[in-house]
Amino acid sequence: MKKQVILLSSLFITLALLMGVASCKKKSDSTSFKLSTLVAQLIGGSIDLNAATSANNVPANPIIVATFSLAISASSVDSTNVTLLRDWDQKNIPLTITVAGATVTIIPKEELGNGALFTLTFPIVTTTDGQSVPGFIRTFTTIGTFVPTGQIAYWNFEDNANDQVGTFNADSVINITYTASYKAAAGKAATFDGTTSIIEIPNGDQLSNTAEFSLCFWMKTNSAGHDDAGGNPKGHFVVGLGAFYGFEFEIQGSYAECKVGATYDCVAPATNGHDLTFKGDGLDKNNPLGWKACTFCKLLSPTPAEGMAALLKDKWASVVFVFNGPSKVATMYINGEKMKEEDFNLADPTLNAATGLIWSGLPPDVYPRLAFGFIKSRQGTLWATQPWGGYSLPTSNHFGGQLDDVRIFHRALTATEIDLMYTSEKP
Repeated sequence: MKKQVILLSSLFITLALLMGVASCKKKSDSTSFKLSTLVAQLIGGSIDLNAATSANNVPANPIIVATFSLAISASSVDSTNVTLLRDWDQKNIPLTITVAGATVTIIPKEELGNGALFTLTFPIVTTTDGQSVPGFIRTFTTIGTFVPTGQIAYWNFEDNANDQVGTFNADSVINITYTASYKAAAGKAATFDGTTSIIEIPNGDQLSNTAEFSLCFWMKTNSAGHDDAGGNPKGHFVVGLGAFYGFEFEIQGSYAECKVGATYDCVAPATNGHDLTFKGDGLDKNNPLGWKACTFCKLLSPTPAEGMAALLKDKWASVVFVFNGPSKVATMYINGEKMKEEDFNLADPTLNAATGLIWSGLPPDVYPRLAFGFIKSRQGTLWATQPWGGYSLPTSNHFGGQLDDVRIFHRALTATEIDLMYTSEKP
């Protein structure tokens, strides 16, 4: 009997030890389940997104890979619980998520854009046998200065006039030099001599035909010697697509005003050419002398003309023009600040029916070629004999100065996007 008791006691002790070992083994396995690496993959390398400090050089089209120490359950990680939040507009970026063993691959379904902060959030992650690790949050910033998504053309003039995001490459570059831009990080800018310099880009009509439109660029005028035959200051035709038949931006020789001229699609077959002119006089629809469709105009000081010159004469400035077809609002910004706004809903017919920009030019007057440095391409007879408007005449309003970072979007940039872009780009 005593021997049986001893045997039973030994058996219980053995079982207890085995259970303890199993318990310890399970606890050890649980503590070993962890996030091993979190990276943004690059060609030939990767960027660590799991470091002590937030990464700030992630590409705008990243492939994000999370690797765990054990195979995970696909049901615990999917596009409903893994989120990528863009900070400045709180937009959740749509994701494609793939689980394979211990690896989760995350691919954004749209370009993230440059210079933006993102927050990546993971839920509680479980293994295939039910172990888990707590959810976690990581942040990162995409590379470069802030650029809104959706560019269809971008010219940075780094020793050439090629479109960096699309197919709108220049086929004519006349008397252009490339010199230091508005800051070192901006590289080089295209420099125009004020008499013959021009860059021409084919298929410019494709840039103009759109319900929503944004034109952004940096420019610096050079007023020294920029005079006509009578010694009077010439204006600056900075950019033009067939003049007002497409769109154009110009500055008056006195620097008292600048304007964006464009043709608007006002329900086919009607079109309407209109100038959004900024004089810095502060006149809007609430002023008896202001145009009724003008809803905002900044008052520049000490006088409008002096204030305009302080903004644009012989110094770098950021200019943005936006037309929002659905809302029928046109806006001009200089150095990130709204200067002029017009609501076409308040305008006379047919402009109050405008749905977007449209190319309306026809040969022989103008051709659908975008020009930098003049109001239109060298082709076309429009204003050819006018002392201020013919390309072949040195007295004409050729742009004299520097131009850089020209961007065109077929969407209406928001005031927040414009402010962020200017803040990240400014010297």
